[in-house]
Amino acid sequence: MTDEPGGTVPHPAAVGERTHHDTPEAILFGGVYGAVLASSMVAALSQYGYTSPARRGYDAVWVLVTALASALAHGYAHYIAERAPHRRWDVLRTLAEEWPLVAAVLPTVVVLAGAYWGWWSAEGVEYPAFVMNIVLLFGLGVVTSRRSGRGWGVAGLIGTADALFGVVVVLVNALIK
Repeated sequence: MTDEPGGTVPHPAAVGERTHHDTPEAILFGGVYGAVLASSMVAALSQYGYTSPARRGYDAVWVLVTALASALAHGYAHYIAERAPHRRWDVLRTLAEEWPLVAAVLPTVVVLAGAYWGWWSAEGVEYPAFVMNIVLLFGLGVVTSRRSGRGWGVAGLIGTADALFGVVVVLVNALIK
């Protein structure tokens, strides 16, 4: 039992304990979500074959805006779903915990922005972005699995399963075009 009136267990956030958002699984969730979101956005934005540098800059902004909006929506959903007393700044803490989602789209944003800035050709830049996201998905699966105490074999399988999400997006993009 606890010292709380009525014998209730206090919410972890109310006592400063680690929440489920801080776990390797939460980082994997946000990273996978972000990498799949980035690939999906690149596929959708490049669907009609616009490949000018200006268009790639526009695409970079939209990928980032979509990631931020998704992180805000997901963080806010967590905040209101936790039916417990909240402290004054808990909403900001909950929103900040969505950083893996935003961080996972940043490599794609850099690739698209690089095409806008003329670092490389704007034509076909979606393919390196897809490959990068597939590698990111694989790496996230392996790293978080290993941090959770799983062996290398299981970690490799989880990384491969995560990477398959990216491959599916690439295949669907190819079929749509």
